Amino acid sequence: MKAAVSRRPKPRNKAVPDAVRTVESQAWRGNLLAPGERTIPEETAVAFTYNGSSYAVMMATPQDLEDFAVGFSLTERVVASPDEIERLDLVEQENGVELRMWLKEPHAADFAERRRYLAGPTGCGLCGIESLAEAVRPPPKVAADVTFSGPDVMRALHALDGRQAIHRQTHAVHGAAFFVPQHGLVAVREDVGRHNALDKLAGALTRSTIAPAHGFAVVTSRLSVEMIQKAAAIGVPVLVAVSAPTALALRTAESAGITLIGIARHDGFEIFTHPQRITEERSLHVVAG
Repeated sequence: MKAAVSRRPKPRNKAVPDAVRTVESQAWRGNLLAPGERTIPEETAVAFTYNGSSYAVMMATPQDLEDFAVGFSLTERVVASPDEIERLDLVEQENGVELRMWLKEPHAADFAERRRYLAGPTGCGLCGIESLAEAVRPPPKVAADVTFSGPDVMRALHALDGRQAIHRQTHAVHGAAFFVPQHGLVAVREDVGRHNALDKLAGALTRSTIAPAHGFAVVTSRLSVEMIQKAAAIGVPVLVAVSAPTALALRTAESAGITLIGIARHDGFEIFTHPQRITEERSLHVVAG
């Protein structure tokens, strides 16, 4: 990403909250109450603005916010490429963080015609839209000619277990990761919102040299339609989840050309769409030139 990034705190220099916090609690066990402590995830309001216009307010984990800004902008189709973002400012407010982005022309003019505002709950997945047709918009086609083995999927699942730092402390956040067979897990992002975690992963991939077509994504949440739409927006060919998909998510993945894998557990998984990308053999991986 070529956009300039800056952090601009308020004069009192209020820091962005840490991702986790340890609090006191009272534990009831064995018919007894005892004082204790619990580590819980932080949650803060994160506002997205483009060229001075408000677009969305999300409740999110205050970590990897640059990735969140870029990934959200891509998966919600505010921009088609991170190069369309000229500048990104992280502005700390009293009650949250503003991700203030400035779009290059003519993209700024295009955005001015579709400006929206939404104050949503944690992990809202459909932001800045007004119609039913836009909510179920056709996803981009993912035509990556790649294959992965069943053992590749299992390796990714096992690796993710040890890479979720916030979840390990709190047991209260979602994870999204990207796996490349030759390199293992190359990116992991976490958030209290499942859509947010996937947006952060999308931002991490597009801000790096990692090509989405060369690997697959793993998420620790259920698969609803907006998760498929976000994966398709950045060209992820295979999406793996620990839970089952909704029927609409399955139909959308079929249409988008995405291989959808669900019920991914320690003993195996189920393939719902485009099974030709998954083979039984170990270490088979072909990337079209």
